[in-house]
Amino acid sequence: METWLSFVSDVGFPVVVTLYLLHRIEGKLDTLNHSILSLAERIQR
Repeated sequence: METWLSFVSDVGFPVVVTLYLLHRIEGKLDTLNHSILSLAERIQR
């Protein structure tokens, strides 16, 4: 049991930081995707 607790405490912080950064970048990726799609529409006109 101590091994699992040690593993969670060692790995837990990086996992939380990774999830936080993924959450932040998700909005920026959505904006980038929308911009690319609108650019493709403008080029076709």
